[in-house]
Amino acid sequence: MALALPSMAQSVKWDMPTAYPATNFHTVNISQFAKDVDQATGGKLKITVHSNASLFKANEIKRAVQGGQAQVGEIILSGYQNEWQVFGADGLPFVADSYEEAERLYKAQKPVLDRKLAEQGLKLLFSVPWPPQGLYSSKPINSAADLKGSKWRAYSPATSRIAELVGAQPVTVQAAELAQALATGAVETNMTSAVTGVDSKFFDAGVKFYYDMQAWLPKNAVLVNQAAFNALDKATQDAVLKAAASAETRGWGDSKKVNETAKATLQKNKVSIEAPSAQLKADMQRVGSSMLLEWLSKSGADGKEIIDAFNKK
Repeated sequence: MALALPSMAQSVKWDMPTAYPATNFHTVNISQFAKDVDQATGGKLKITVHSNASLFKANEIKRAVQGGQAQVGEIILSGYQNEWQVFGADGLPFVADSYEEAERLYKAQKPVLDRKLAEQGLKLLFSVPWPPQGLYSSKPINSAADLKGSKWRAYSPATSRIAELVGAQPVTVQAAELAQALATGAVETNMTSAVTGVDSKFFDAGVKFYYDMQAWLPKNAVLVNQAAFNALDKATQDAVLKAAASAETRGWGDSKKVNETAKATLQKNKVSIEAPSAQLKADMQRVGSSMLLEWLSKSGADGKEIIDAFNKK
């Protein structure tokens, strides 16, 4: 019996890659989640957070968790739409354009997500939205025609498709490289949150305008390798799930708060925050309608299940 004690006393160690800076609200929330797990398990499970794509690049994290190279990790769901269309449900422009609508879409999407992830040996622990997506540019944009030919940052299949529909040139750039891409002119326009604009200091790279379009609220998801989760004892599993539920609630609240503070920071740094013109909004809503029809044709029964559930008021 004495021989078994050292191994029983040893803590389980998990690596957790994320793609965003340590100061980003998603990463701050995840770091708190890791602390909560450590405290609730009395140190039996220790999660090391690797921020800013330092362990795996953004597009490598899901595969790393599936393959067990990392036990848990954070992804942006819409980045994986090409793998399975349902991952991109929250990246469709103007389907869910407020926190309340985003929450309804999440509830509609979650059962379908859970089924798919289980097939892949993964489990969704929690999900937190980015603030609403707006349009950044160094020049005024009054209609979709003004975007034609511009170098447009794409971070997901949906953002690439928007570029194609407005005649822009999609350039795939991950969050960690975005500031440099803007500074060198490799990217001229992009749709992302006020928070990413502050994280990447768009104002230092010549970005002058932010159009607060509230086009969609893409979600990050924290996924755990199911086998790694199953290997934990029941009390530790329960502690992880409880900390995850707290992180989800806290994260949604944090997203709303940082949206406001980030917009204030952009203004302080001389980025003009404007509502989109009626023409720009109408143009982009047409793009959104086209993309929803395309998505429904590709996503089949799963997509229909989500949109039908979402549309039930």
